[in-house]
Amino acid sequence: MRFLVVDDSSTMRRIVINTLTKAGYSEFAEAGNGSEGVDQLTKNSVDCVITDWNMPVMNGLEFVRAIRANASTKTVPVLMVTTNAAKDDILEALKAGVNDYVIKPFTPDVIKAKVTAVTTK
Repeated sequence: MRFLVVDDSSTMRRIVINTLTKAGYSEFAEAGNGSEGVDQLTKNSVDCVITDWNMPVMNGLEFVRAIRANASTKTVPVLMVTTNAAKDDILEALKAGVNDYVIKPFTPDVIKAKVTAVTTK
């Protein structure tokens, strides 16, 4: 399974990738914002996108909307991992097309469970 991890923090990308690696996954692409994420999706086929919300250039919600508007990526599972914890934010993300939502900080078990949930539906 190949993941695209999108976050403006290289440290957070590394934490997510390390967490996924410990869960047994080994194929990753990375992007520092939603615009770079869209570029990655044109170059690479991925099985799951994990994205932050708060990023420069193109934020996570704009990125998710771009994924859902593109015929070739509209069914790719998207897990949003963010500090935005308000109920309204979660609802907005779900309306935009996010499959599931994780609030930072997270545990490896939460990431593993959420990835399993969104990729086995």
